[in-house]
Amino acid sequence: MKNPFEHLDKVLEHRVRLQIMSVLITNNIFDFNTLKEMLSVTDGSLASHIKALEKEKYVSVSKSFIDRKPNTKYRITERGRTAFKKHLDALEGVLKQTK
Repeated sequence: MKNPFEHLDKVLEHRVRLQIMSVLITNNIFDFNTLKEMLSVTDGSLASHIKALEKEKYVSVSKSFIDRKPNTKYRITERGRTAFKKHLDALEGVLKQTK
């Protein structure tokens, strides 16, 4: 029997990263503060998880200023969309094999 867990994406195994990707896949764009509040995480936690997703090119980051205040926005990339879908398919495979 094939191991159903081998197709899970290691980057997306962390709860916060999976939450970030879930929010970004259903929304076009999200800014740092709104994402932080929605997920109930600290600045540092969100920043480190976003950095891991950015390193894998799953999200893109754009920075600007609004009334002299920094504003950072995130979008899911096509690579991130594909990785997220594959991860969900792998989770479904795990569930099907355990029934």
